[in-house]
Amino acid sequence: MIRVLLAEDDDSMRVFLASALERSGYSVVAVDRGTAALPLIESEVFDLLLTDIVMPEMDGIELAQKAATIAPDMRVMFITGFAAVALKAGKAAPSAKVLSKPFHLRDLVAEVDRLFQTEDQHGRL
Repeated sequence: MIRVLLAEDDDSMRVFLASALERSGYSVVAVDRGTAALPLIESEVFDLLLTDIVMPEMDGIELAQKAATIAPDMRVMFITGFAAVALKAGKAAPSAKVLSKPFHLRDLVAEVDRLFQTEDQHGRL
């Protein structure tokens, strides 16, 4: 089963995203900030880091950069409501997918599915 680490500081958004992914067959561990995600990345194996960019204590970009050194095979997808921040994320982590808010939950699930269908068909990119 594909494991997703979700870092999202908005409580309702975190619950909705985790529920949508779990209903689609993903195993989800959800935390409310990057500083809570980092120890999990160090101690467990995740296939995808799904992270908001704007969060307290440690933003998603910094989290993704630290995660890349700890777990270089883990995929990264950013979610944000800020277009300028999305551009910064694309430059900081060019291989990461950026999903801009607002989005429909089915769009999120489709993007996650697409990441792992590509891997299944062609090997890790």
